[in-house]
Amino acid sequence: MTSRLLQILPTPLRKHVFRRREAVKFIAVGGFCWVLTAVINYALKVTWFETKPVTALTAATIIAAFVSYALNREWTFRTRGGRRAHHELALYIVINAIGIALNSAPLYLARYAFALQTPHISRAAQEVSDFLWGMILGTLLAMVFRLWAYRKWVFPDAGARTSRPSRRARVATQTRVTVGSPTEERDRRVA
Repeated sequence: MTSRLLQILPTPLRKHVFRRREAVKFIAVGGFCWVLTAVINYALKVTWFETKPVTALTAATIIAAFVSYALNREWTFRTRGGRRAHHELALYIVINAIGIALNSAPLYLARYAFALQTPHISRAAQEVSDFLWGMILGTLLAMVFRLWAYRKWVFPDAGARTSRPSRRARVATQTRVTVGSPTEERDRRVA
């Protein structure tokens, strides 16, 4: 899938993106999880945590963090590793706990230190403030920290796990060696 997307890009840009493909994949996973966080955050704010926006954002970020782990481990950092799975997961949880704190801190400051909430400001201004401080600034802080920390501690060794061939490559390999193929005929004659 990534190869097909890269083919769309102009050659100079393709080379630049290809050299930074891990960061590009990380940003793609992050973008998906950011949308997931936003949807869950606003669903929680509307239903259960109307007066607790930091709690809603924290819960949404925790849910998205588990989705992010699966996607990052199997796609973004699939060739990285160097640790046993349980150790890797434990480090991931610790780093995400720090990331969640970084993600929630700007919203907490906006709401409780700067009083950017009703009755001091309008409901619309409060929602815009929550979005800018929590979903934008908080996510950017946490994203930079996570990318650095994942590479440094969770998935430290590039090339530690073998890259699985794509589905297309597996199918191509299977179709080359079929019953009655020239390869099989040659092997039968040699034996």
